[in-house]
Amino acid sequence: MPDSGNIDVGVRRAWQRAPEAERRADLIQATIDCVADGGIAAATVREVAARAGVSNGLIRHHFASKEALVQAAYQALVEAMNGQAEEAARAAPPEQRLACFITANTRPPVLDARSLSAWAGFVGSIHCYPVMAAIHRAGYLRFCEFLQSHIAAHFTRRGRPLATSTTARHARQIAALIDGLWLEGCLAPDLFADGDLAKLALDAAGRLLDTDLTEPEPLT
Repeated sequence: MPDSGNIDVGVRRAWQRAPEAERRADLIQATIDCVADGGIAAATVREVAARAGVSNGLIRHHFASKEALVQAAYQALVEAMNGQAEEAARAAPPEQRLACFITANTRPPVLDARSLSAWAGFVGSIHCYPVMAAIHRAGYLRFCEFLQSHIAAHFTRRGRPLATSTTARHARQIAALIDGLWLEGCLAPDLFADGDLAKLALDAAGRLLDTDLTEPEPLT
């Protein structure tokens, strides 16, 4: 799947032969680029093909319809944004994974104005198209489940295991906190000094959980 944190907006690729999987990924990335620039309406078959460096007809070879292409692009964006924070957490020592997951969502590449533009372009269609709503729901549940597992592990390591219902509630609370900070950090980054968003997130999450969450140490 394409990495939403590295969107090359406005780049039009020269036509060339490429493996099937690579060509499909190029079309998905080109669609994300179009949506980031002008919303779903901007993701016309002609513009997507031009950005991907393919003929209009090749899109039909990979996707049954424009709607299927848009759905695949939104799926890719959601998976990339979730995956970047998850990978950061998995790379950290177990005792730092909860804090690392929280802070990863307040820093690049997850914190990215272009990703926000693309995401905003897609979510406007959620209430109109059940498939888009299902993709959004699955992404949110994945985010909360990942948080919940690390909240549970955090307290188990401290000899204070929590009920599943409690960790589920805390996961949704912290997800809402992260969403708000991510949104403002993307929209108005000049309002926050370097590292401020991460500190705000850890402080607020620690208060919600009644525990200390410290800044994770940089990986070497």
